[in-house]
Amino acid sequence: MTTADASAASPPFGRALCAMITPFTRAGALDLDGAQRLAARLVEEGCDGLVLSGTTGESPTMTDTEKSELVRAVREAVGERASIVAGVGTFDTRHTVELALAAEKAGADGLLVVTPYYSRPPQDAVEAHFREIADAAGLPVALYDIPGRTGTRIEPETLIRLAEHPRIVAVKDCSYDFLGIQKVLARTELAYYAGCDEHNLALYAVGGAGYISTVANVVPARLRAVLDAFEAGDTPVAAHLQQRATPLIELMMAAGLPGAVTAKAVLNELGLPAGPVRTPLRPAGREAVDGLLAAYESLTAG
Repeated sequence: MTTADASAASPPFGRALCAMITPFTRAGALDLDGAQRLAARLVEEGCDGLVLSGTTGESPTMTDTEKSELVRAVREAVGERASIVAGVGTFDTRHTVELALAAEKAGADGLLVVTPYYSRPPQDAVEAHFREIADAAGLPVALYDIPGRTGTRIEPETLIRLAEHPRIVAVKDCSYDFLGIQKVLARTELAYYAGCDEHNLALYAVGGAGYISTVANVVPARLRAVLDAFEAGDTPVAAHLQQRATPLIELMMAAGLPGAVTAKAVLNELGLPAGPVRTPLRPAGREAVDGLLAAYESLTAG
């Protein structure tokens, strides 16, 4: 079995993961009851795992206490039916270590650690940052490569070196470097998760582990069906299902609004737990909401 085959065959956190929004009350407080109801729905509709307090979860606006409370509440709601990966990345190594230890204590199964942002450290410092966090906690770590937000790439050679660490097991990829991804897949056993929904099928087809999806907040079963069809050997059906989801993916992820805003807009319209976004984000306007609903209804109509 090739390295890529092994990565796809045994993903550490499951294949279909949702980058879950964080529900808030109308007053802006953490809505733990809503989070439990949403998490249970996502698992029932096909999610193998839930990523909490990530970009879509509005982690920069959440307190350390809220992040731990969210992990505990979702763990209570889903039990062992799904993995829980806690977003703990910050621009401060010491603070990230503290969050990693707190997530482990709260019951997380893994950690999602983003590249330090704003300070733009060089690659040796990026590598040292990730190693320190992986050394500190006892949980498997997924590295989050999203240079469009952080300003700093995790270069393929850096990922190849980091793959030697026994607790660094996965990557959530938003690099838009498909050749770089395949170089790392060919030389490591890292499980690669698509972090951009338009790449879900393409990355899976070259040996990826699955996806960590924002769009899965609203259509978890539809996205899971793409992987299931490909896994069953029906590539044309998988491609058709991915293409059918493309209009909604585009509006949710590439129409100028952050995924947290668009996901919450749809969920609120459907009467599902979401609530407002926290500032500095602002809710979607009516025109955007109507477009999102039309794409959602078109995808789910048949």
